[in-house]
Amino acid sequence: MPAGPFLVVGLARSGEAAARLLAERGETVIGADAAGSDRLSEVAERLSAIGVEVQLHAADLALLARAETLVKSPGVPAEAPLVTGARKRGMPVLGELELAWRLLSNEFIAVTGTNGKTTTTEWIAHIHRVAGAPVATAGNVGTALSSLVDRVDPAATIVAECSSFQLEDCVAFSPEAAVLLNLSPDHLDRHHSFAAYRDAKHRIFAHQRPTDVAVLPEGYQVPTRARQVRFGGVAETAVTLPGRHNRANAAAAAAVCLARGLAPDAVTEGLLSFRGVPHRLELVSDRDGIRYVNDSKATNVDSTLTALAAVPAGVHLILGGQGKAQDFGPLVDAVAARCAAVYLIGEDAEQIGRTLARAGVPIIHAGELADAVEAARVAVRRSAAPAPVTILLSPACASFDQFADFEARGDAFRELVR
Repeated sequence: MPAGPFLVVGLARSGEAAARLLAERGETVIGADAAGSDRLSEVAERLSAIGVEVQLHAADLALLARAETLVKSPGVPAEAPLVTGARKRGMPVLGELELAWRLLSNEFIAVTGTNGKTTTTEWIAHIHRVAGAPVATAGNVGTALSSLVDRVDPAATIVAECSSFQLEDCVAFSPEAAVLLNLSPDHLDRHHSFAAYRDAKHRIFAHQRPTDVAVLPEGYQVPTRARQVRFGGVAETAVTLPGRHNRANAAAAAAVCLARGLAPDAVTEGLLSFRGVPHRLELVSDRDGIRYVNDSKATNVDSTLTALAAVPAGVHLILGGQGKAQDFGPLVDAVAARCAAVYLIGEDAEQIGRTLARAGVPIIHAGELADAVEAARVAVRRSAAPAPVTILLSPACASFDQFADFEARGDAFRELVR
C-alpha cells in the first residue's frame, strides 16, 4: 500500500471510486478535478459525505504539498499540471488500475487492444460462468476496479479490460494472464505517436513472470518473460456473433481460458452461447425493412471498418464526434463500397466530410444524432433498395463533444429508434 495522504486527480468514474476506496480505508484523501460541472458537483457531494476534501476547478500546485502519493484517473493526461508537478517533486504517481490491483489478492486476466476489448472481456467472463468458475469483470469495461476491493470473492478471477490510458500509469501491474487482441492507431491526440500508444499497450506484459501467460495474435512479437500463447480465428459455425473480428475475439477468449485450465467443453459451450455486449454491433430494431444497429463502442476508424465489413452493403452510416487526430482516409474505400450514404455528427464532422468526399456517396451534415437518425430513416423509406437496409451508428470517434460517454450515445440512439 502506498503512503498517504493521497491526492486523487480526476473525479470521473475511476477517480471517484479510488477516492472512495481510500477514504473507506481510513486514509486522508483530497479529490481534485480541473473541471466543474453538475455531475462533478454531485460527485463532490458524495465524496464530501465520506470525508474526502474535494477541490473543483483545481490547478493549484500547493495541493501537492499536502499529499504523499498522487492517484491519477485514466482520463487525466500526463501533461496535467498537478501530474507533472508531482513527478518533478519525486512524488509517486499511480493509476487507479495500479492502486486497486495492489489491494486485491485475486488472480487477473487483463485484456487490451485497439478493438474488441469489451466483447472479449465479457466473453472470457461468460466462459468462466459456464465452467462454474467464480469471476468478476472490471476496468475500462465500465466498473472501476477500485470498487471491487474488499467486496469481491477472493476466489474469483478478475477479468479486467485495460485501456492505454490505464496501462500508461502502471508501475508494477502483473496480471497472471495478459491478452493483446490487435493494435492499430488510436488516441493519437493523447499519446502523440503510434509508438507511444503501442508502448502503453505493451505495459500489460512488462512485469509478468515466467509462470504467467501472454496471449498474442499469430506472428505478433512483444518482449515478455511470460509463456506465450498464440491465437488466430475460429470457424464461423463456432460462434453466433457476426464478423471475422468476432471470430478473432472468440479465439483469444478460448486461448486464455484453455491456457488457464478451464475445461474444453465449457470453452466450446461458452463460445456458442455468448450473445455479445451492448453498443457493439447491437441490433436495436428490425422492422419495416430497416435494421437499426448500435455500434457506439466504435470510437476509432479501425472499429468502424470492422463494423462495415460485418453488415450487408448499402449501409446508411452515422459517423462523427471527436476525431482524436485520426486519419479518416482508410474509410474512403470502405464507404464507397459499403455505404449508400453517410450522416455526419459532432465536432469533427467538417474534417471527416472533406476526407470522405472522394468516396462518391451522399454526405449529409446532420449535426445532431437525432437529426442523423431521422434523415437516414427518411432516406431509406424513399429509396428503392431491397429490404432490409441497415442504419448503422458506428461513429469512429469519441463521444465527449455531445455525450458523457459512448454508452450515453448508444442509449440515445436506442431511444431515438424506439
